[in-house]
Amino acid sequence: MRLIGIGFGSMIAAQRVLAIVDPDSAPIKRVVQEARDRGMLIDASYGRKTKAVILMDTDHVILSALTTDALSARWEDKQEVQENG
Repeated sequence: MRLIGIGFGSMIAAQRVLAIVDPDSAPIKRVVQEARDRGMLIDASYGRKTKAVILMDTDHVILSALTTDALSARWEDKQEVQENG
């Protein structure tokens, strides 16, 4: 199982990620609120401003203080390591 760091020592299973999106749009804010209401929200931002929302295939929604670009770069680094190693 490949893990990706999402900030502050938190890791997620790479194969479970459906999307990494910006948290500023109204539809994503609704998704976050609905996940909070259902008890499926994981706040891994440690009190900092949420800069990315990660949607998982388990129906969990994860908040991260890292930007979508930073998470994408970490994802791509993991892809290269797996292909080369």
